Amino acid sequence: MRKLLFTVALSIVSVMSFAQVEGKWKTIDDETKQAKSIVEIYKKSDGLYYGKVSQLLIKPADPNCTSCKDDRKGKPILGMEIIRGLKKDGDEYTGGTITDPKTGKTYKCTITRSGDQLNVRGYVGLSLLGRTQIWQKVN
Repeated sequence: MRKLLFTVALSIVSVMSFAQVEGKWKTIDDETKQAKSIVEIYKKSDGLYYGKVSQLLIKPADPNCTSCKDDRKGKPILGMEIIRGLKKDGDEYTGGTITDPKTGKTYKCTITRSGDQLNVRGYVGLSLLGRTQIWQKVN
C-alpha cells in the first residue's frame, strides 16, 4: 500500500512540474545553433511570470541594450528582464512580452513546455506571424 501511495504521489508531482516553466533555460541562437545565454524564469508576487538573463554564454558586441526603447534602454543585458507579464493558461503561458536585447524589439510572447524544452514564441499581432525558439532546461 505504501508503494502505491508513493507512486501516485510521485506521479502527481511529475505531472504538475511537467508544465512548469520556472527555472533556468539555455537559449539557442537561431542561426548558429549555439547556446547564447541562460534565462531564469520566475513567478512574482503579482502571480505573473518573468524572465531575466542570468548568464551570457556568448559575449555580445555591446553588453548594454542600446537599441531598447523602454526602461531597459542602455541597461546591461546581463540581469535584464526580457520576459514580462506572462500568465498561466492551462499548459500555456501567454499574455506577456519578450524583448530581444540584440535588436531592442519587444514582441508578444507565448511559452509552452515539452519535456526539457520550452517553445518560446515571439510575434507581432497574430501568433501565426512570428517565430519559435527552442530553449533547453538547465539542470
